[in-house]
Amino acid sequence: MFRNAFRIFPVLLLFAAGSLNAQYRLAFPNFRIFPSIVTQTEPIVCFNPNNRQMMFASAYTINTTNGFISEGVYVSTNGGYNWTGTDTCKGNNIFNHGGDPGVSIDKNGVFIITHIGSPNVVAGVYSHYSTDMGTTWSSAYALTTSQPEDKGSSATDGSSSSPYYGRTYASWVNYVNPFPVLVAYTTNSGATWTAPFAINSPPPQRCSGGYIRTGKDGTVYNAWAGVSSTSPFTENFAGFGFSTNGGANWTIVQNAYQMNGINGTLPAKGNIRVNGLPRYDIDKSGGPRNGWIYMITAEYNLSPAGTDPDIILHRSTNNGLNWSAGIRVNQDALNNGKIQYCPSVSVDSTGGVNVLFYDDRNTTSDSAEVFLARSQDGGNTWREFVVSEHRFKPKPIAGAVSSYQGDFITLESGGNNLYAYWMDDHSGIYQIWSAIINISTIGIRKTDTEVPADFSLSQNYPNPFNPTTNIKFAIPENGKSKIENGNVTLRVYDMLGKEVAALVNERLQPGTYEVQFDAGNILPSGTYIYRLSAGSFSESKKMILVK
Repeated sequence: MFRNAFRIFPVLLLFAAGSLNAQYRLAFPNFRIFPSIVTQTEPIVCFNPNNRQMMFASAYTINTTNGFISEGVYVSTNGGYNWTGTDTCKGNNIFNHGGDPGVSIDKNGVFIITHIGSPNVVAGVYSHYSTDMGTTWSSAYALTTSQPEDKGSSATDGSSSSPYYGRTYASWVNYVNPFPVLVAYTTNSGATWTAPFAINSPPPQRCSGGYIRTGKDGTVYNAWAGVSSTSPFTENFAGFGFSTNGGANWTIVQNAYQMNGINGTLPAKGNIRVNGLPRYDIDKSGGPRNGWIYMITAEYNLSPAGTDPDIILHRSTNNGLNWSAGIRVNQDALNNGKIQYCPSVSVDSTGGVNVLFYDDRNTTSDSAEVFLARSQDGGNTWREFVVSEHRFKPKPIAGAVSSYQGDFITLESGGNNLYAYWMDDHSGIYQIWSAIINISTIGIRKTDTEVPADFSLSQNYPNPFNPTTNIKFAIPENGKSKIENGNVTLRVYDMLGKEVAALVNERLQPGTYEVQFDAGNILPSGTYIYRLSAGSFSESKKMILVK
């Protein structure tokens, strides 16, 4: 099956209706990666470390007609714009698939999927591998036959500079007292795995999660929540650990920071089940915050969260040994009764911190849309964008466990793009939706629909500025502009001619645009040059940053 994402290059931003803050609505097209009649939820996506155009996605899939459960196998060879695949992972035992997929493509190009077993067949955590891009799969390898929690993860070490390059890790929590976090890994593309071992035993209380990632140098990271012993089993602290020797030994911070997660149900949204489990990402940009770790949770009733669910970020500058105070990511008014939940975080190639989540601030409390919050100064300040082109009414998925909508959504970054994946039932059935967001253009807003007669570059305002300023420019009709492929660049330079920011580098249709430049806390006071280039046209102006 072949699906077309209708690749559209002109990208504009409009103010979101009913906004209470500086919020924009992105115009990147939404599309289902694999439209079908099977319910899809909990999207997870990875890249081939040697070919970023090749992507492997999966989802928990449920055929509500016959009750068959599996994991989707979806493949893209052109950077996420088109997908082929199936809603069924065909690795035997085909009837012992219970969802909760983890996906990896290792250094050899081998696809590896992990999943839980069906409680009606044989419980446990299982893996399969494929050497033909997901067409056929190996029989299941049992990592454990104990009953696991359904919130584990897996990741491959895709860094060629790592001494553990190609090693793939899986992590989960078993429902066996004292409920520690377990890890196993494979060094031979999933043919065999190590016996699972507890990395934080004994934990101070029951754990939930096991979110595993790797760094450029081969360091392995893991995060989880400590949950209370009574219903609704609130996540009341975040745990974190890292290993510098390929997962053999771990440095553990059992209580990284206090939290008050939202584990339970949301009555306003059909009583769907939600959680506040931590997700995180590592800055691998090589920039001034390289190596920083950003962890997010959904919380309430603990500052800086309000009385309704908010997205809270903590950051670490020393491998997770110490963590900052909480930072509220969503910028709507505190305690306004609006709900933010199910966050995912990704640090992009520029060091920007990006958080994807569901939000109902623009609609009624029984509905939701998808937001992106973006920070370019390490989480100190945020801009927010509406990603989804439609809204939906969250509700439990038919055929799944009680109140279940899905435990997570996914945001990944690669090159100049962010790749957003979420589930909603706008089409009449829960499906995986996507938007591919070019980070070089998400600060651009089209301010006038009238086509200008000539190029122009306006003086920035305010000027002098600290730390943000706005720049307007105009692009005439294509016949006059003579822009090769419609490409427009707007770049900022210091007085030595060194480029310090690329604000625009994209194909734009004729029109008048405005972009915000945020100097953050990185650039020093001084005079800077900004230059608009389009085809044979080029114009520069000076601006002054005063701190």
